[in-house]
Amino acid sequence: MRLQTSFVSRFAHSVRLSTIALASVISCSSFYATASDEVNVYSARKEALIKPALDRFSNDTGITVNLITGSADALLRRLQVEGDASPADLFVTVDAGRLFRAKDAGVLQPIKDAELESAIPANLRDSDDYWFGLSQRARVIFYNPKKVEATELSTYEDLADPKWKGRICTRSSTNIYNQSLVASMIDADGKEATLEWIKGFIGNLARPPFGGDTDLLKAVAAGVCDITLANTYYFGRLGQSSNPKDNAVYDALALFWPNQQADQRGAHVNVSGAGVTASASNIDNAIKLIRYLTNHESQVWYADVNNEYPVVEGVLPPKSLQPFGEFKADKLSLSVLGDNNRLAVELMDEAGWK
Repeated sequence: MRLQTSFVSRFAHSVRLSTIALASVISCSSFYATASDEVNVYSARKEALIKPALDRFSNDTGITVNLITGSADALLRRLQVEGDASPADLFVTVDAGRLFRAKDAGVLQPIKDAELESAIPANLRDSDDYWFGLSQRARVIFYNPKKVEATELSTYEDLADPKWKGRICTRSSTNIYNQSLVASMIDADGKEATLEWIKGFIGNLARPPFGGDTDLLKAVAAGVCDITLANTYYFGRLGQSSNPKDNAVYDALALFWPNQQADQRGAHVNVSGAGVTASASNIDNAIKLIRYLTNHESQVWYADVNNEYPVVEGVLPPKSLQPFGEFKADKLSLSVLGDNNRLAVELMDEAGWK
């Protein structure tokens, strides 16, 4: 990939600009958006987790990728501020809830593409074609086998049972992963049942919500609590880490796939995904890049590097995930997570989930 330093420096500079100076951003960005052999990517995935695939894309197609990475929320705000003048052609981020926010904010455009529709299952892309899944992750139960027997575990719903009183750790309600899980439960169980579940769940906490998924996994390993909910790739990172302390946390925990019985919906899954921006000038190149990231080779690499599951059927999960075992995934359309996000947040607030 041929990163253009002028593009990067202008981006870094414009982050510091106020909206008063937006005109200058518009002026400089239009140049980069009109090049026919380029595609400009705003990515919430860290450079190391996506750049090698973009390099291969450039080598195979001759299309230069200009990559900007940052936090998902910051990049979304930037897209909103830049508006039609944004140089970005493609927005890459994680969680269907965030992709919905980008769609809702008007910074993406629908793309009808038969190749993408054929490659990516319908439940893993937007129902209106505003975004497409690139990889899957599951948000499941992790437990300390010294304190919990696997036979004690069953479903997400069961985590509200009083037997877990003082034994659960969780992130805050502001976390999009928790919001999306609750959004999926609204679809499965209904509004009232989900509200009662939240009340029971947070009533079982060992301490107030804190940290990120890795912090939670470490807390369970350290005995602060017995179980937690986390995304599978955080667990995979600990197992693949070169730090012995991370490996020790991995070895101290066990993964449980909830809701796996024949009459149950399966484990909650989410995606990382991409959408063509509303301002895109290099639409064809952006679509080519999404197609490239969903070809067999990219799916294998992307899943392996990110410790996630492919979205394309027939592509096997990476070897690093084989110890996790096979599981049944919830087939809910992930567009529902966005549709239910506001209600999920309202219920979490009403129940007192900090």
